[in-house]
Amino acid sequence: MKVTTGSVCLAGAGPGDPGLITVAALRALQAANVVLHDALLSPSLLDACPPGTEFIDVGKRAGAHGMTQDEINVLLVTKARAGLRVVRLKGGDPFVFGRGGEEALALKAAGVPFAVIPGVTSAVAVPAYAGIPVTHRGTARSFAVITGTETSDSASTDWAALAAVDTLVVLMGAATLPEVTRKLVAAGRSAETPAASIANGTLASQRTVMATLGTIAQAVAAAGLPTPLLTVVGDVVALSDRLAWRESLPLTGRSVVVTRTRAQASRLKVLLDSLYATVIEAPVLQIRHTGEDLVTDERMSSRWDWIVFSSQNGVEAFFEAIRHAGRDTRALGTTRVATIGLATATMLGRHGVLPDFVPSTATSECLSAELPRVSGARILIPAGSLSDLRLADALRARGAHIEQVRVYETVAAALDDSLVSGLLRADAITFASASAASFLAAALGERALPGSVSLCAIGPQAAAATRAAFGRVDAIAEEPSLESLVQSVVGALS
Repeated sequence: MKVTTGSVCLAGAGPGDPGLITVAALRALQAANVVLHDALLSPSLLDACPPGTEFIDVGKRAGAHGMTQDEINVLLVTKARAGLRVVRLKGGDPFVFGRGGEEALALKAAGVPFAVIPGVTSAVAVPAYAGIPVTHRGTARSFAVITGTETSDSASTDWAALAAVDTLVVLMGAATLPEVTRKLVAAGRSAETPAASIANGTLASQRTVMATLGTIAQAVAAAGLPTPLLTVVGDVVALSDRLAWRESLPLTGRSVVVTRTRAQASRLKVLLDSLYATVIEAPVLQIRHTGEDLVTDERMSSRWDWIVFSSQNGVEAFFEAIRHAGRDTRALGTTRVATIGLATATMLGRHGVLPDFVPSTATSECLSAELPRVSGARILIPAGSLSDLRLADALRARGAHIEQVRVYETVAAALDDSLVSGLLRADAITFASASAASFLAAALGERALPGSVSLCAIGPQAAAATRAAFGRVDAIAEEPSLESLVQSVVGALS
């Protein structure tokens, strides 16, 4: 009987910031059956995997190795021989102190097909995030990378050669930093050489301590820098004063809560991530599609003159209902379609439909006032369980015949204690809808938001709900858009 053999991809995840993973590594994850991953990777990277993917944490943490390297090698071979597509997701680059070479040799010996996807190594990326180039014309033409976990093996380390390199990068060297610095000075490197130690490199929580080679170990201890730690030694460290770029971004090191559903949060999260905020996803609501009352038979093509979508959820629920009925956009016939704003129009476009009308401002008031050919028109409004009648009433006042049909429900989502704890320590909380504010207040119960957290709302309705729920609102977006909501956060935290 022929044995089905899978394959293994040894992929680098980059140094920490999930945005630094390569396109090739993401594609490997999208096709994976099994992922063996390190401990310090961003959990969001695993969201790229298909449903049903098996995740196995084989990471090594300081002082605790959940699985030996030999056990990892055996597991890779076993899973591949079972016919599975296996991704070994490693921090940084698989071949830079990642023991990827050992895993590749084990797979080769077992006859298991494998591929290697290089990753962005922390040796270069972490200093860059601190404004330190490892090479610079006129300052450093060479650099070396060592691991601080094996410095006690002095017989295999040429400290004189390392001391002569322009820039030295020490990975994983928190515990041995005093020994490393002592040996470099003893080998001839000046104790006055600039040095920097960087903790949580490339993450929003990154911290940097600047000192000299002779004093960096004491400075790190005094600052209480956590691991993982990377240390750079060389004159290029002095460039950090001029090249540090993260500190100039308005949300660096600030934590911002996103209360939207996970399905809707991605765009807002991307915008906040681009300003290097620490994003806390705390979805306080979830959407359930309920299109049973929607007419989806042959009457659709002539039943309405307009379909007016006042939310992205309405678009998604409407088209799910007609798909469930075995129909597609052709069932709309000559019905014209309007959306409340560009975001809803973009969602509509994903279903192959371009809006016939979008108001000048994304509000119900503008939509009802500006929609053309309303008098006598038959208008469908696909709505949610919490939708009010303001849009419907305003269009009726202009002579329209309104059919407002509930196509989705907005219900509360529970928050676990750890999420609530992070939320209460955040710098800002965003509300992209009125329901998000009321649901968060319900989820918190008797726990009050501290005055130090800024409450930012996307528009007047969300602001009113935020004020009703918490007694205040600290910033309101100038326009009802996610981009403007992010700017309101920047203004509140400046």
